[in-house]
Formats: sequence, C-alpha cells, structure tokens
Amino acid sequence: MNAPSLSRILLCGGLIVSLSMGVRHGFGFFLPPMTAEFGWTRETFAFALGLQNLVWGAAQPFTGALADRFGAVRVLIVGALLYAAGLVLMTVSSTGPTFSLSAGVLLGLALSCTTYSVIYGVIGRQCPAEKRSQSMGISAAAGSFGQFLMVPTERWLIDSQGWMSALFILAAMAVLIAPLAIGLREPAHATAHVGHKQSLSEALREAFSYPSFQLLMAGYFVCGFQVVFIGVHLPAFLKDKGLPGEVASIALALIGLFNVFGTYLAGQWGARLPKRRLLSAIYLIRAAAIVVFLSVPLTPASVYVFAAVMGFLWLSTVPLTNGLIAHIFGPAFLGMLSGFVFFSHQVGSFLGVWLGGFIYDRAGNYDLVWYLSIGLGVMAAIVNWPIREQPIVRVAPAGA
Repeated sequence: MNAPSLSRILLCGGLIVSLSMGVRHGFGFFLPPMTAEFGWTRETFAFALGLQNLVWGAAQPFTGALADRFGAVRVLIVGALLYAAGLVLMTVSSTGPTFSLSAGVLLGLALSCTTYSVIYGVIGRQCPAEKRSQSMGISAAAGSFGQFLMVPTERWLIDSQGWMSALFILAAMAVLIAPLAIGLREPAHATAHVGHKQSLSEALREAFSYPSFQLLMAGYFVCGFQVVFIGVHLPAFLKDKGLPGEVASIALALIGLFNVFGTYLAGQWGARLPKRRLLSAIYLIRAAAIVVFLSVPLTPASVYVFAAVMGFLWLSTVPLTNGLIAHIFGPAFLGMLSGFVFFSHQVGSFLGVWLGGFIYDRAGNYDLVWYLSIGLGVMAAIVNWPIREQPIVRVAPAGA
C-alpha cells in the first residue's frame, strides 16, 4: 500500500473516531440537567448509558463482520445516520424506556458502526504487519484528541445553549462521519481472505477455543468497567464532594489530552515490547492510581493528577489488544474477532456505569464501585500475563 493511501486512511479514520468517541465521552455532563428536567434517578440515566454500551458490544461482531465482508464505508454511513437520529431523539425521550431506546439502543448501534473495530479492520487489511501496532496507536490517539476537544465543547454547549440545543448541534456533527467514510474506501480485493482460507464459522471456532483469546476477553471486560464508570460518574462524584463543575470538565479534558500520548506511545511500544506485558502493566497501574486517588485529600490538584494518569492509560489498551488479535489470528476476520473481544469490554462497561448508579441510589456513595475497580484491575493484570503472542499455526487441508 502506498504512503498517500495509508495517510488518507489514518486521517479519515482518526477524524471519524474523534467525532464518534468524542461526542460519547461527554454524555456524563447531560446527567445532572436531564435527571433534573425529567425527575429521573441517576440509575435511570445510568441504565440507558449502560444499555448503550451493551448494545454497542453485542452489535460490534456483526458490524465488524459486515465491514470485513463488504468494506467499511456502508457500515460507517449507516452508523452516522443512526448516531444523529439517536441524539435528536434524546431531546424528546422524557421517560426511562424512551431514553433507553434513543440513548441506549440507537446510539449503541451507531457506535458499533463508527468506532475502533470497523476502523481497525481497514487498517489491518491495508497496513503492513510491521506497522499495524503504530498505525492503530495513531488512530486511537486521534480518538483521544477528539475527546480532549469534544468534552469541554459539550460542557460549553450545555452551559451556553442548554442541553437540548446541545444535542441538536452534536447530531449535526455526527452526520459529518458519512462523508469522511469515503476516505476509507478499499480496493475491491481488499476484503478477500489471504493465506490459508477460513470460513467465518471456522474462524470463530478457532478463536473461542484458543485460551489466549479468552484471556484477552477477560482483560478487556475490566477495561470497560473502569473507564465507563469513571467517564460517566466522575462529574457527579466530584459534585457530591463539593468541587465546582469546571473541575470535572477540566478532568475529563485532561483524560482526553493525556490519552492522546498514552495511546500513541502504546502503539509504538507494542511494536517493540511484548504487548501482553504492557497490558498487565496498564491494568496494575490503573488499580494503583485509584488507590492513591481515594487515599489522598480530594482537591482540584489531586483530581487533575488522577485524570492525567488515568488518561495516559485510558485507551492505551486498544491498540495493544487489537494488535494482539491481528498478530495471533491475522487480519482477515479482524473486525469480527475484535468485535467479540469488544463485546466483553462492553459487558464490563454496562456493569460499570449501571452499578455506579444502582449502588449510589442505595448507598449514597460510589465507594463499593471504586473498590471493585481496584480489584478488577489487579485481576486483569494477572490474566494478561500468560497470553501467547505467537501467530497461530494453521494446517492447510490435504490437497489444498
């Protein structure tokens, strides 16, 4: 693949992920005004966003498989339209069930069409194997930069225009994903399987019977639990502790800013160091960062330090996990296999965001969920350590 084509894919893919992930990362700011407007509990809001993550994960293997088979452009265009529709319908979703339909189901489907698994499928097919880790890191860094830009933008839109007008503006921005998708158009032969050909069912049986694939799924579950709980509930947690709203806004922006560096460097390091060791280190440091955050006096400075550390580790798991999948199983079914691992991530996301609201409404604090995040981080560090990074050996059928 020539350099201009790779540059085009990284640019358009990065902008798409920036929009899709950037808009999503600011949803926590809608919790206070929407619960106050409609008289909901925090659990009602949290359940809808938890459902969003669950639908996103459940749909991801299918949207990934469609992108593997037919190319990413059509999947991305459909995702852009679903994204805009979900954001617009949030403005009229005055009950828990209707909010779960718009913010949960529609946006979950939209995110499955417009985020990493679909973009990484294109990168995996179009990028030389020795450059995959770095390219995935660049794409993830672009998504992080989108969070850095969009989080304060969403806060400003809510404060200046009101939460309803903010959603309409975000819907218009989501539509921009459709024209950007054209930049990811692949040659007609790009989705053809190379090497020892497999059917879809053979690829699934191979992956799910391989212990390292199961360990990757277990570790990614923890990633989802931690980042979505923190991303959605941190603003409310800080408000409960008496800190002004701009502290949460700056904290989420810092997570996005340091995430740019973390994901980029993870992609670079993943090309030189064992990815499984890097993943274990990331989860262990996350757990330690939460312990320190809860142990020291809560001040704006301590929040900003915590946000910077967590931001550096936030999505650094993404290029490493997807790079491992591509390295072990090859790129032919990368979108689909990444989708299944990501489903595990989203089950964790659902539990993290929903349990945050559920436990808060009953206990009046988030303490238990913080402790769960610590324990799960240690568990993830352990399960990633024994993963085998060697490409899987396939024996071609006799006579093939």
